[in-house]
Amino acid sequence: MPRYQTVAVIGAGAWGTALASAAARAGRDVVLYVRDAAKAQTMRATRQNTRLPGASIAAGIDITSDLAHAARSDIVLLVTPAQRSREGAAALAPHLAEGTPLVACAKGIEHGTQKFMTEVIAEAAPRAAPAILSGPGFADDVARGLPTAVTLAAHDDTLAQALVHALGSATFRPYHTTDMRGVEIGGAAKNVFAIAAGIVAGRKLGASALAALTTRGFAELMRLGRACGARSDTISGLSGLGDLILSCSSPQSRNFSLGVALGRGEKPGDTLSEGEFTAPVLAELALAKGVDMPLAQAVAAILARAVTIDEAIEQLLTRPFRAEG
Repeated sequence: MPRYQTVAVIGAGAWGTALASAAARAGRDVVLYVRDAAKAQTMRATRQNTRLPGASIAAGIDITSDLAHAARSDIVLLVTPAQRSREGAAALAPHLAEGTPLVACAKGIEHGTQKFMTEVIAEAAPRAAPAILSGPGFADDVARGLPTAVTLAAHDDTLAQALVHALGSATFRPYHTTDMRGVEIGGAAKNVFAIAAGIVAGRKLGASALAALTTRGFAELMRLGRACGARSDTISGLSGLGDLILSCSSPQSRNFSLGVALGRGEKPGDTLSEGEFTAPVLAELALAKGVDMPLAQAVAAILARAVTIDEAIEQLLTRPFRAEG
């Protein structure tokens, strides 16, 4: 089994900074890449990130704006937004040694191509070994060292185990699998269902409706996962059901908060969430696979302003009765 000591985190947002802290706690030598040189200098001086207030960056974490320097690490975590992952992987590609694990840490499907994150990495950085890290974890919790469990997937089980041993610690516990597609589908789809859950909360439809929506969202996730070749145990695990429960129940989720704003009739913020990008792609993928996903399709229609929220709710509540499954 490979033994990895150096870890680079590409992307100094809240999640990237939190993962850098987690890798440092695991005893790794960590490089945190910040694209803007002035911001990198400020972060080195203050050991703070305004994207993650209240969390200090450990003195041992090297903060750099030199991408080539970061790419020389044993493991590279790509923590750019899903829709910029191709750009990030392509920029890294010339600097990566053959077989370097490049771990996607964004949850989404590429708009326009319907590609999952490991597929994007395979195309944009063909010398790298693609992997995916996903699961129920908020950046603030991970940064503070609160107990968190996630899933880490790679095509090769030996590589997946080596990555788990390199990144895992007493408070950050990855579970390994070779079911990359199952991990990716769970992470992408839960963002869309979190918007729906937020709409339910914003509309004050009640706890019963929220529980029903989360459960039926999971049924849609399971159907799509099976159609795409994912394993049922992955969909019902941390990166599927676990992340769905977390994202559909907490305002810490940006997608849930977006849904709450929509449900209240408020104007959402200017920054698009991953769920907004993923919803139409997820609906397209479901149609292509012949999978019935009425909740995902309703969210996509609401975001596209093809229907109002009240119309979407009425359409869902008047669907024909059917057996559960």
